[in-house]
Amino acid sequence: MKYPKEYLDEIKTRLKVSSVVSKVVALKKRGKEFVGLSPFKNEKTPSFTVNDEKEFYHCFATSEHGNIFDFVMKTQNLRFGEAVKYLANTAGMQPYMFTKQDEEREQKWKEYLSIYSRYVDFYHFELLKNEKYFNAREYLKNRSLGKDEVKKFKIGFIEKNPSFFNKLKQEFSEKILLESGLFYFDEKKDIYVERFRGRLIFPINNISGQPIALGGRIIESSDYLAKYINSPETIFFKKGSNLYNLDLARKLSNKIDHIFLVEGYMDVVGLSKNGIENVVANLGTSLTDKQILTLNQFFDDIIICFDGDESGYKAALRAAENSIKELKPEKQITFLFLPNNEDPDSFVSKNGKNYFLDFTKQNKLSIHQFIFNHYKKQTNNNPSSMAKFEKKLRSIANMIKDNFIKKYVLEYFLEKIAELTPHSNQNKMNFFVRKAKSLASTKKFFNESQSITGVELKEFSLLYLLINNFSFFQANIHLVENIKLFTEINKQIFNSIISQLKSSDNVDIENLNLDKQLLDKINKFAPIKYILKNKTKNENQVLELLDDISKDLFNHDLELRIQELESRFSKDMNETTFKELKELKNERKTN
Repeated sequence: MKYPKEYLDEIKTRLKVSSVVSKVVALKKRGKEFVGLSPFKNEKTPSFTVNDEKEFYHCFATSEHGNIFDFVMKTQNLRFGEAVKYLANTAGMQPYMFTKQDEEREQKWKEYLSIYSRYVDFYHFELLKNEKYFNAREYLKNRSLGKDEVKKFKIGFIEKNPSFFNKLKQEFSEKILLESGLFYFDEKKDIYVERFRGRLIFPINNISGQPIALGGRIIESSDYLAKYINSPETIFFKKGSNLYNLDLARKLSNKIDHIFLVEGYMDVVGLSKNGIENVVANLGTSLTDKQILTLNQFFDDIIICFDGDESGYKAALRAAENSIKELKPEKQITFLFLPNNEDPDSFVSKNGKNYFLDFTKQNKLSIHQFIFNHYKKQTNNNPSSMAKFEKKLRSIANMIKDNFIKKYVLEYFLEKIAELTPHSNQNKMNFFVRKAKSLASTKKFFNESQSITGVELKEFSLLYLLINNFSFFQANIHLVENIKLFTEINKQIFNSIISQLKSSDNVDIENLNLDKQLLDKINKFAPIKYILKNKTKNENQVLELLDDISKDLFNHDLELRIQELESRFSKDMNETTFKELKELKNERKTN
């Protein structure tokens, strides 16, 4: 028995060849293709290529060639039917069992597609050509949408008193027409009514590009009609399993690794009109696991961008809590919040594509950052509130299915919580200088010192120690030559001193050609000078002070590296980054 062609085509459409092959072969991107070592032969130089656009793999070493079904059959030693079942399951599709019910369902599916195709085509061409639809075309014109957008998305318009049902019932039964969701029966008037009358219609296509549902928008203000409506769920259309424009956006996944997820049809059309075509919309429901898994088949970064108002923020929060459980090590979910009262369509229309993309780069938040920031705002600084805060974040982290990501997200949450309490910062070196009371005689000194950072003060102490102990450090240059400084001007002075100490000449302060003002600043503000008074010839004292200063500077460097890795980890959630971060934090504890 043969599988229906449409069933096999949908499997191929849902699964990129590279995603199937990468479960067996380690692939690397090279131009439009992926390359890897052949699974059919032992080799050291990669001869195996995958092309997602052309939907095939090819092995130059063995001449093996084929699609995803061929690959699974050959690498897992399966028959064709077994490969189809395996891939259908991977694609999230129901198995095809060749029962009588399956055959009946297949026949209904063909009728369903035919009804939608006829319906969409008819009202699309009516919008383009029928002079009666002038108001609808004017509405689109006022939204800066022209014929190109209407054709690309096959937008249509249905008049207020349509009669297309009568044409369709000549070919299809009333039962199947009702089951399509395009019509309902008005018992009072005893007539079949077109659900989307008086609305612009946006075809919702399946992943193969066939219309299976509609979204409708009114073009006139109304107090009793919803602005947007969607087709009701049918046996062939589930809102939580589909995304508007996925059929077109998925084709860009070979060139672009991220996808924008927005709320409405007009947002998709508006972004596309402005050159941002990697965009889909959910269908008036909360974001579902199925939608996330579908997008993950094609894109590595899902950027959720809802309207910049309170309802948009609430929708984003629901999306974050629903989707975080599907996080994977190689995938990201990020959030982009627009200025208040802006939606993606209005924002990109005002500012243009480049501004929108730059705004995205600078403002998008990873999912765990967004969740943490949201609940942090709800928290008061008291034990009970902090306990609830931590409990909530732990429960969210524990929802994550992937154990690696679960571990890292929980680590991120707990470390951020620790930063909210004073005790969590005990390991961080805060360079502290004891200050006298601001009496009139010391006020000027105090004000000047306020502009000097803690690390500068430590550097001043190191330089002061060197300048006042040239002979000792010339004989023990190894003690200081590898110390790292952070302030540019202090680094220059330090390097000049080290250079002089390494020379065979007797070092003299005059030979260093130091700027007098800088020298005065070091002598004035180096905290160490109060300790060194009359003790410069005590070598043990100098060594102890040097040890303290070098540890403080090392710890400062450690903190900077930890902060850099935390920032990188919050973006890439990479295990290697996490291991480096853990090592540095362990090193911080020992210091």
